[in-house]
Amino acid sequence: MIAAMADKPEPDGIVLTEAQKKSRRQRSIAIALALGVLVVLFFAVTMVKGPAVLVRPM
Repeated sequence: MIAAMADKPEPDGIVLTEAQKKSRRQRSIAIALALGVLVVLFFAVTMVKGPAVLVRPM
């Protein structure tokens, strides 16, 4: 019994199924797209306000 268990190596950590890997990838892509949209939105707002947005009294 012990010899049979020694032949089969235990996986390190948690092994995800293909469905879980696909779900994780889709979630990562969605987060990246949302972050990209926010960056573009902030850039657009900054351009609309003009460079004076950086010139203000301390």
